[in-house]
Amino acid sequence: MDQMDWNQLRAFLETAETGSLSAAARKLGLTQPTLSRQVAAIERDLGVTLFERVGKAMALTTTGMDLLEHARAMGAAAEALGLAANGRSQAVGGVVSVSATDAVAALLLPPLVRQLHEQEPGIAIEVISSNALSDLLRREADIAIRHVKPEQPDLIARLVREATACFYASEDFVRAHGHPRTSSDATHLPFVGADRVGGYLGYLQQHGLPLTEANFSCYADHSVANFELMRNGLGIGAMMDEIARNTPGIVRVLNDVPPVVFPIWLVTHRELHTARRIRVVFDALARGLAPT
Repeated sequence: MDQMDWNQLRAFLETAETGSLSAAARKLGLTQPTLSRQVAAIERDLGVTLFERVGKAMALTTTGMDLLEHARAMGAAAEALGLAANGRSQAVGGVVSVSATDAVAALLLPPLVRQLHEQEPGIAIEVISSNALSDLLRREADIAIRHVKPEQPDLIARLVREATACFYASEDFVRAHGHPRTSSDATHLPFVGADRVGGYLGYLQQHGLPLTEANFSCYADHSVANFELMRNGLGIGAMMDEIARNTPGIVRVLNDVPPVVFPIWLVTHRELHTARRIRVVFDALARGLAPT
């Protein structure tokens, strides 16, 4: 193989990482037949078999495992080259991707994106809603809004502020159950749960609420869905204060229970921060998410 086809290399890497042609195709934005052809082409060009099909999964052969680290190194070099090139771009235009948790992406970002669009119409914002930490080094996003401080030295992070979340319920819920103010008031009231494995319950118990699984009337691990269940009167739920305060029909409850405090970090790659469009969006988000 005299020249490496980067599309084939990415097809090999993503299939190896995900273990599935369909998952790799989704991540690369390709159809599964296209990705399959690229994998077959790199096997043909190298003259080796890289994968064995095990049911619907793609398992690396011994040869594939031997070549994987070399392919990762080549992929990392290509990504570094792309980051450096993008970082040198001074054009105020193009697409900037921003990842955030589902609640922030759906309920906090839209007005900031509208304001940014009015100021910089040449920039298009791609909002990525994910509760997982986007890998900025692999360009899963240009900018990330996180609630934990990044540790990687190649990332630039700015602590925007410490945010708070309190407990809320719908006006209909308060009319039906009264207005609970203390943790003991919550003992026999319904809550909207976040999972069925006890993680959220344990967190609430550590926060001083004497609850059991019997308190949960329903569950949703998606924050926006969880909030909508609470808005429809199914129980008490937690939400960022600025989101809840701007939502009609919502009442703060358990007023004597301390709020949950968490940081809001803006993060980007060091190279990307030198690109003007990235700087413009980064600074606009920092202003928009700052304390009011």
